[in-house]
Amino acid sequence: MKTANRLAGIGEYYFSTKLREIDELNRQGKDIINLGIGSPDLPPHPEVIKVLQDEAAKPNVHAYQSYKGSPVLRKAISEWYERWYGVNLNADSEILPLIGSKEGIVHICMTYLNDGDKVLVPDPGYPTYTSAVKLAGGICIGYELKEENGWTPDWNQLEVQVKNNPEIKLIFANYPHMPTGKLPTKDLFEKFVAFARKHNLLIVHDNPYSFILNENPMSMLAVKDSKDVVLELNSLSKAQNMAGWRVGMLVGAKERIDEVLRFKSNMDSGMFLPVQLAAAKALGLGKDWYNQLNVTYQNRRQKVYELLEVLECDFSREQAGLFVWAKVPSHFKDGYAMSDHVLYNSRVFITPGGIFGKAGENFIRVSLCCNEQKLEASLERTKLTVAK
Repeated sequence: MKTANRLAGIGEYYFSTKLREIDELNRQGKDIINLGIGSPDLPPHPEVIKVLQDEAAKPNVHAYQSYKGSPVLRKAISEWYERWYGVNLNADSEILPLIGSKEGIVHICMTYLNDGDKVLVPDPGYPTYTSAVKLAGGICIGYELKEENGWTPDWNQLEVQVKNNPEIKLIFANYPHMPTGKLPTKDLFEKFVAFARKHNLLIVHDNPYSFILNENPMSMLAVKDSKDVVLELNSLSKAQNMAGWRVGMLVGAKERIDEVLRFKSNMDSGMFLPVQLAAAKALGLGKDWYNQLNVTYQNRRQKVYELLEVLECDFSREQAGLFVWAKVPSHFKDGYAMSDHVLYNSRVFITPGGIFGKAGENFIRVSLCCNEQKLEASLERTKLTVAK
């Protein structure tokens, strides 16, 4: 049996294969410290867990749920966007809860792309953007984000790419940016919206990191009259510590939400109702929750800075999100070489930047989703290796 043509050029996700290698090293007694994946190791707020427990114990919550999600969750999302982003959303028509925002990326591509349609994808950027475009039959056109340009687009380059590729329909954007940690500005978001409107493109803005190590959460939908060209993805995986719960959202104009729902409703059903009600509780948490979370990440980030200094990497201290992005020293060929060197010699795994695109090949990414004790152990192991 042959696989479908749509899988041509789609390999197994990098972390899936690398984690198997790490598991094998651990079976050999290597005790690898994993600083690669951005999966929060902290639990959600206790009240969120209590809502899940209490609601799951009820006998009448176990049926199929609405494809559009619980009205309680949609109202909580609407209030969360208004409170933190200053964006007004109609809870009945402009919000679509998702089983994690990753599925939303696929849903959007399947909704809008025909074979041969083209999509502007950031390089470096989240690998799922590229995979989802290809699975939908689209063609990726990478737009390079350069360190010297502050990891923001070269608008002249984008103009040329659109001129040379009239089949472009979508552009992916992601600020705070993963993997570089670049924060957005009002001006940057306004430029994206103006560019999309000029060229009749739909922006897919992926916004899961806006609360992590950032005092000023921003939404691209806060730009005036942006709903006609912006669909925004958001998630409870990072800022609410609910990655395994698989709760995300898609927000935008009613017409866009209805279009994506046509695809989504044929692919899955609504989330377990107690999960939705617990998510609503999580979205109602106050500033104290985010402050406490960020104190933890600030302390961890300081340890990662120390680790990167030992490794002689260059990096900016003006980064947001769950990672620190750093340039590898010149005595390594690229981030892959450095990642393997640290893995096999210090028994610490850090992510090579090349998995995020060619523009990331001379970089590495270190996750903050590891407690301070393990970060300290990583630092000591690395010091010993470097001393040799």
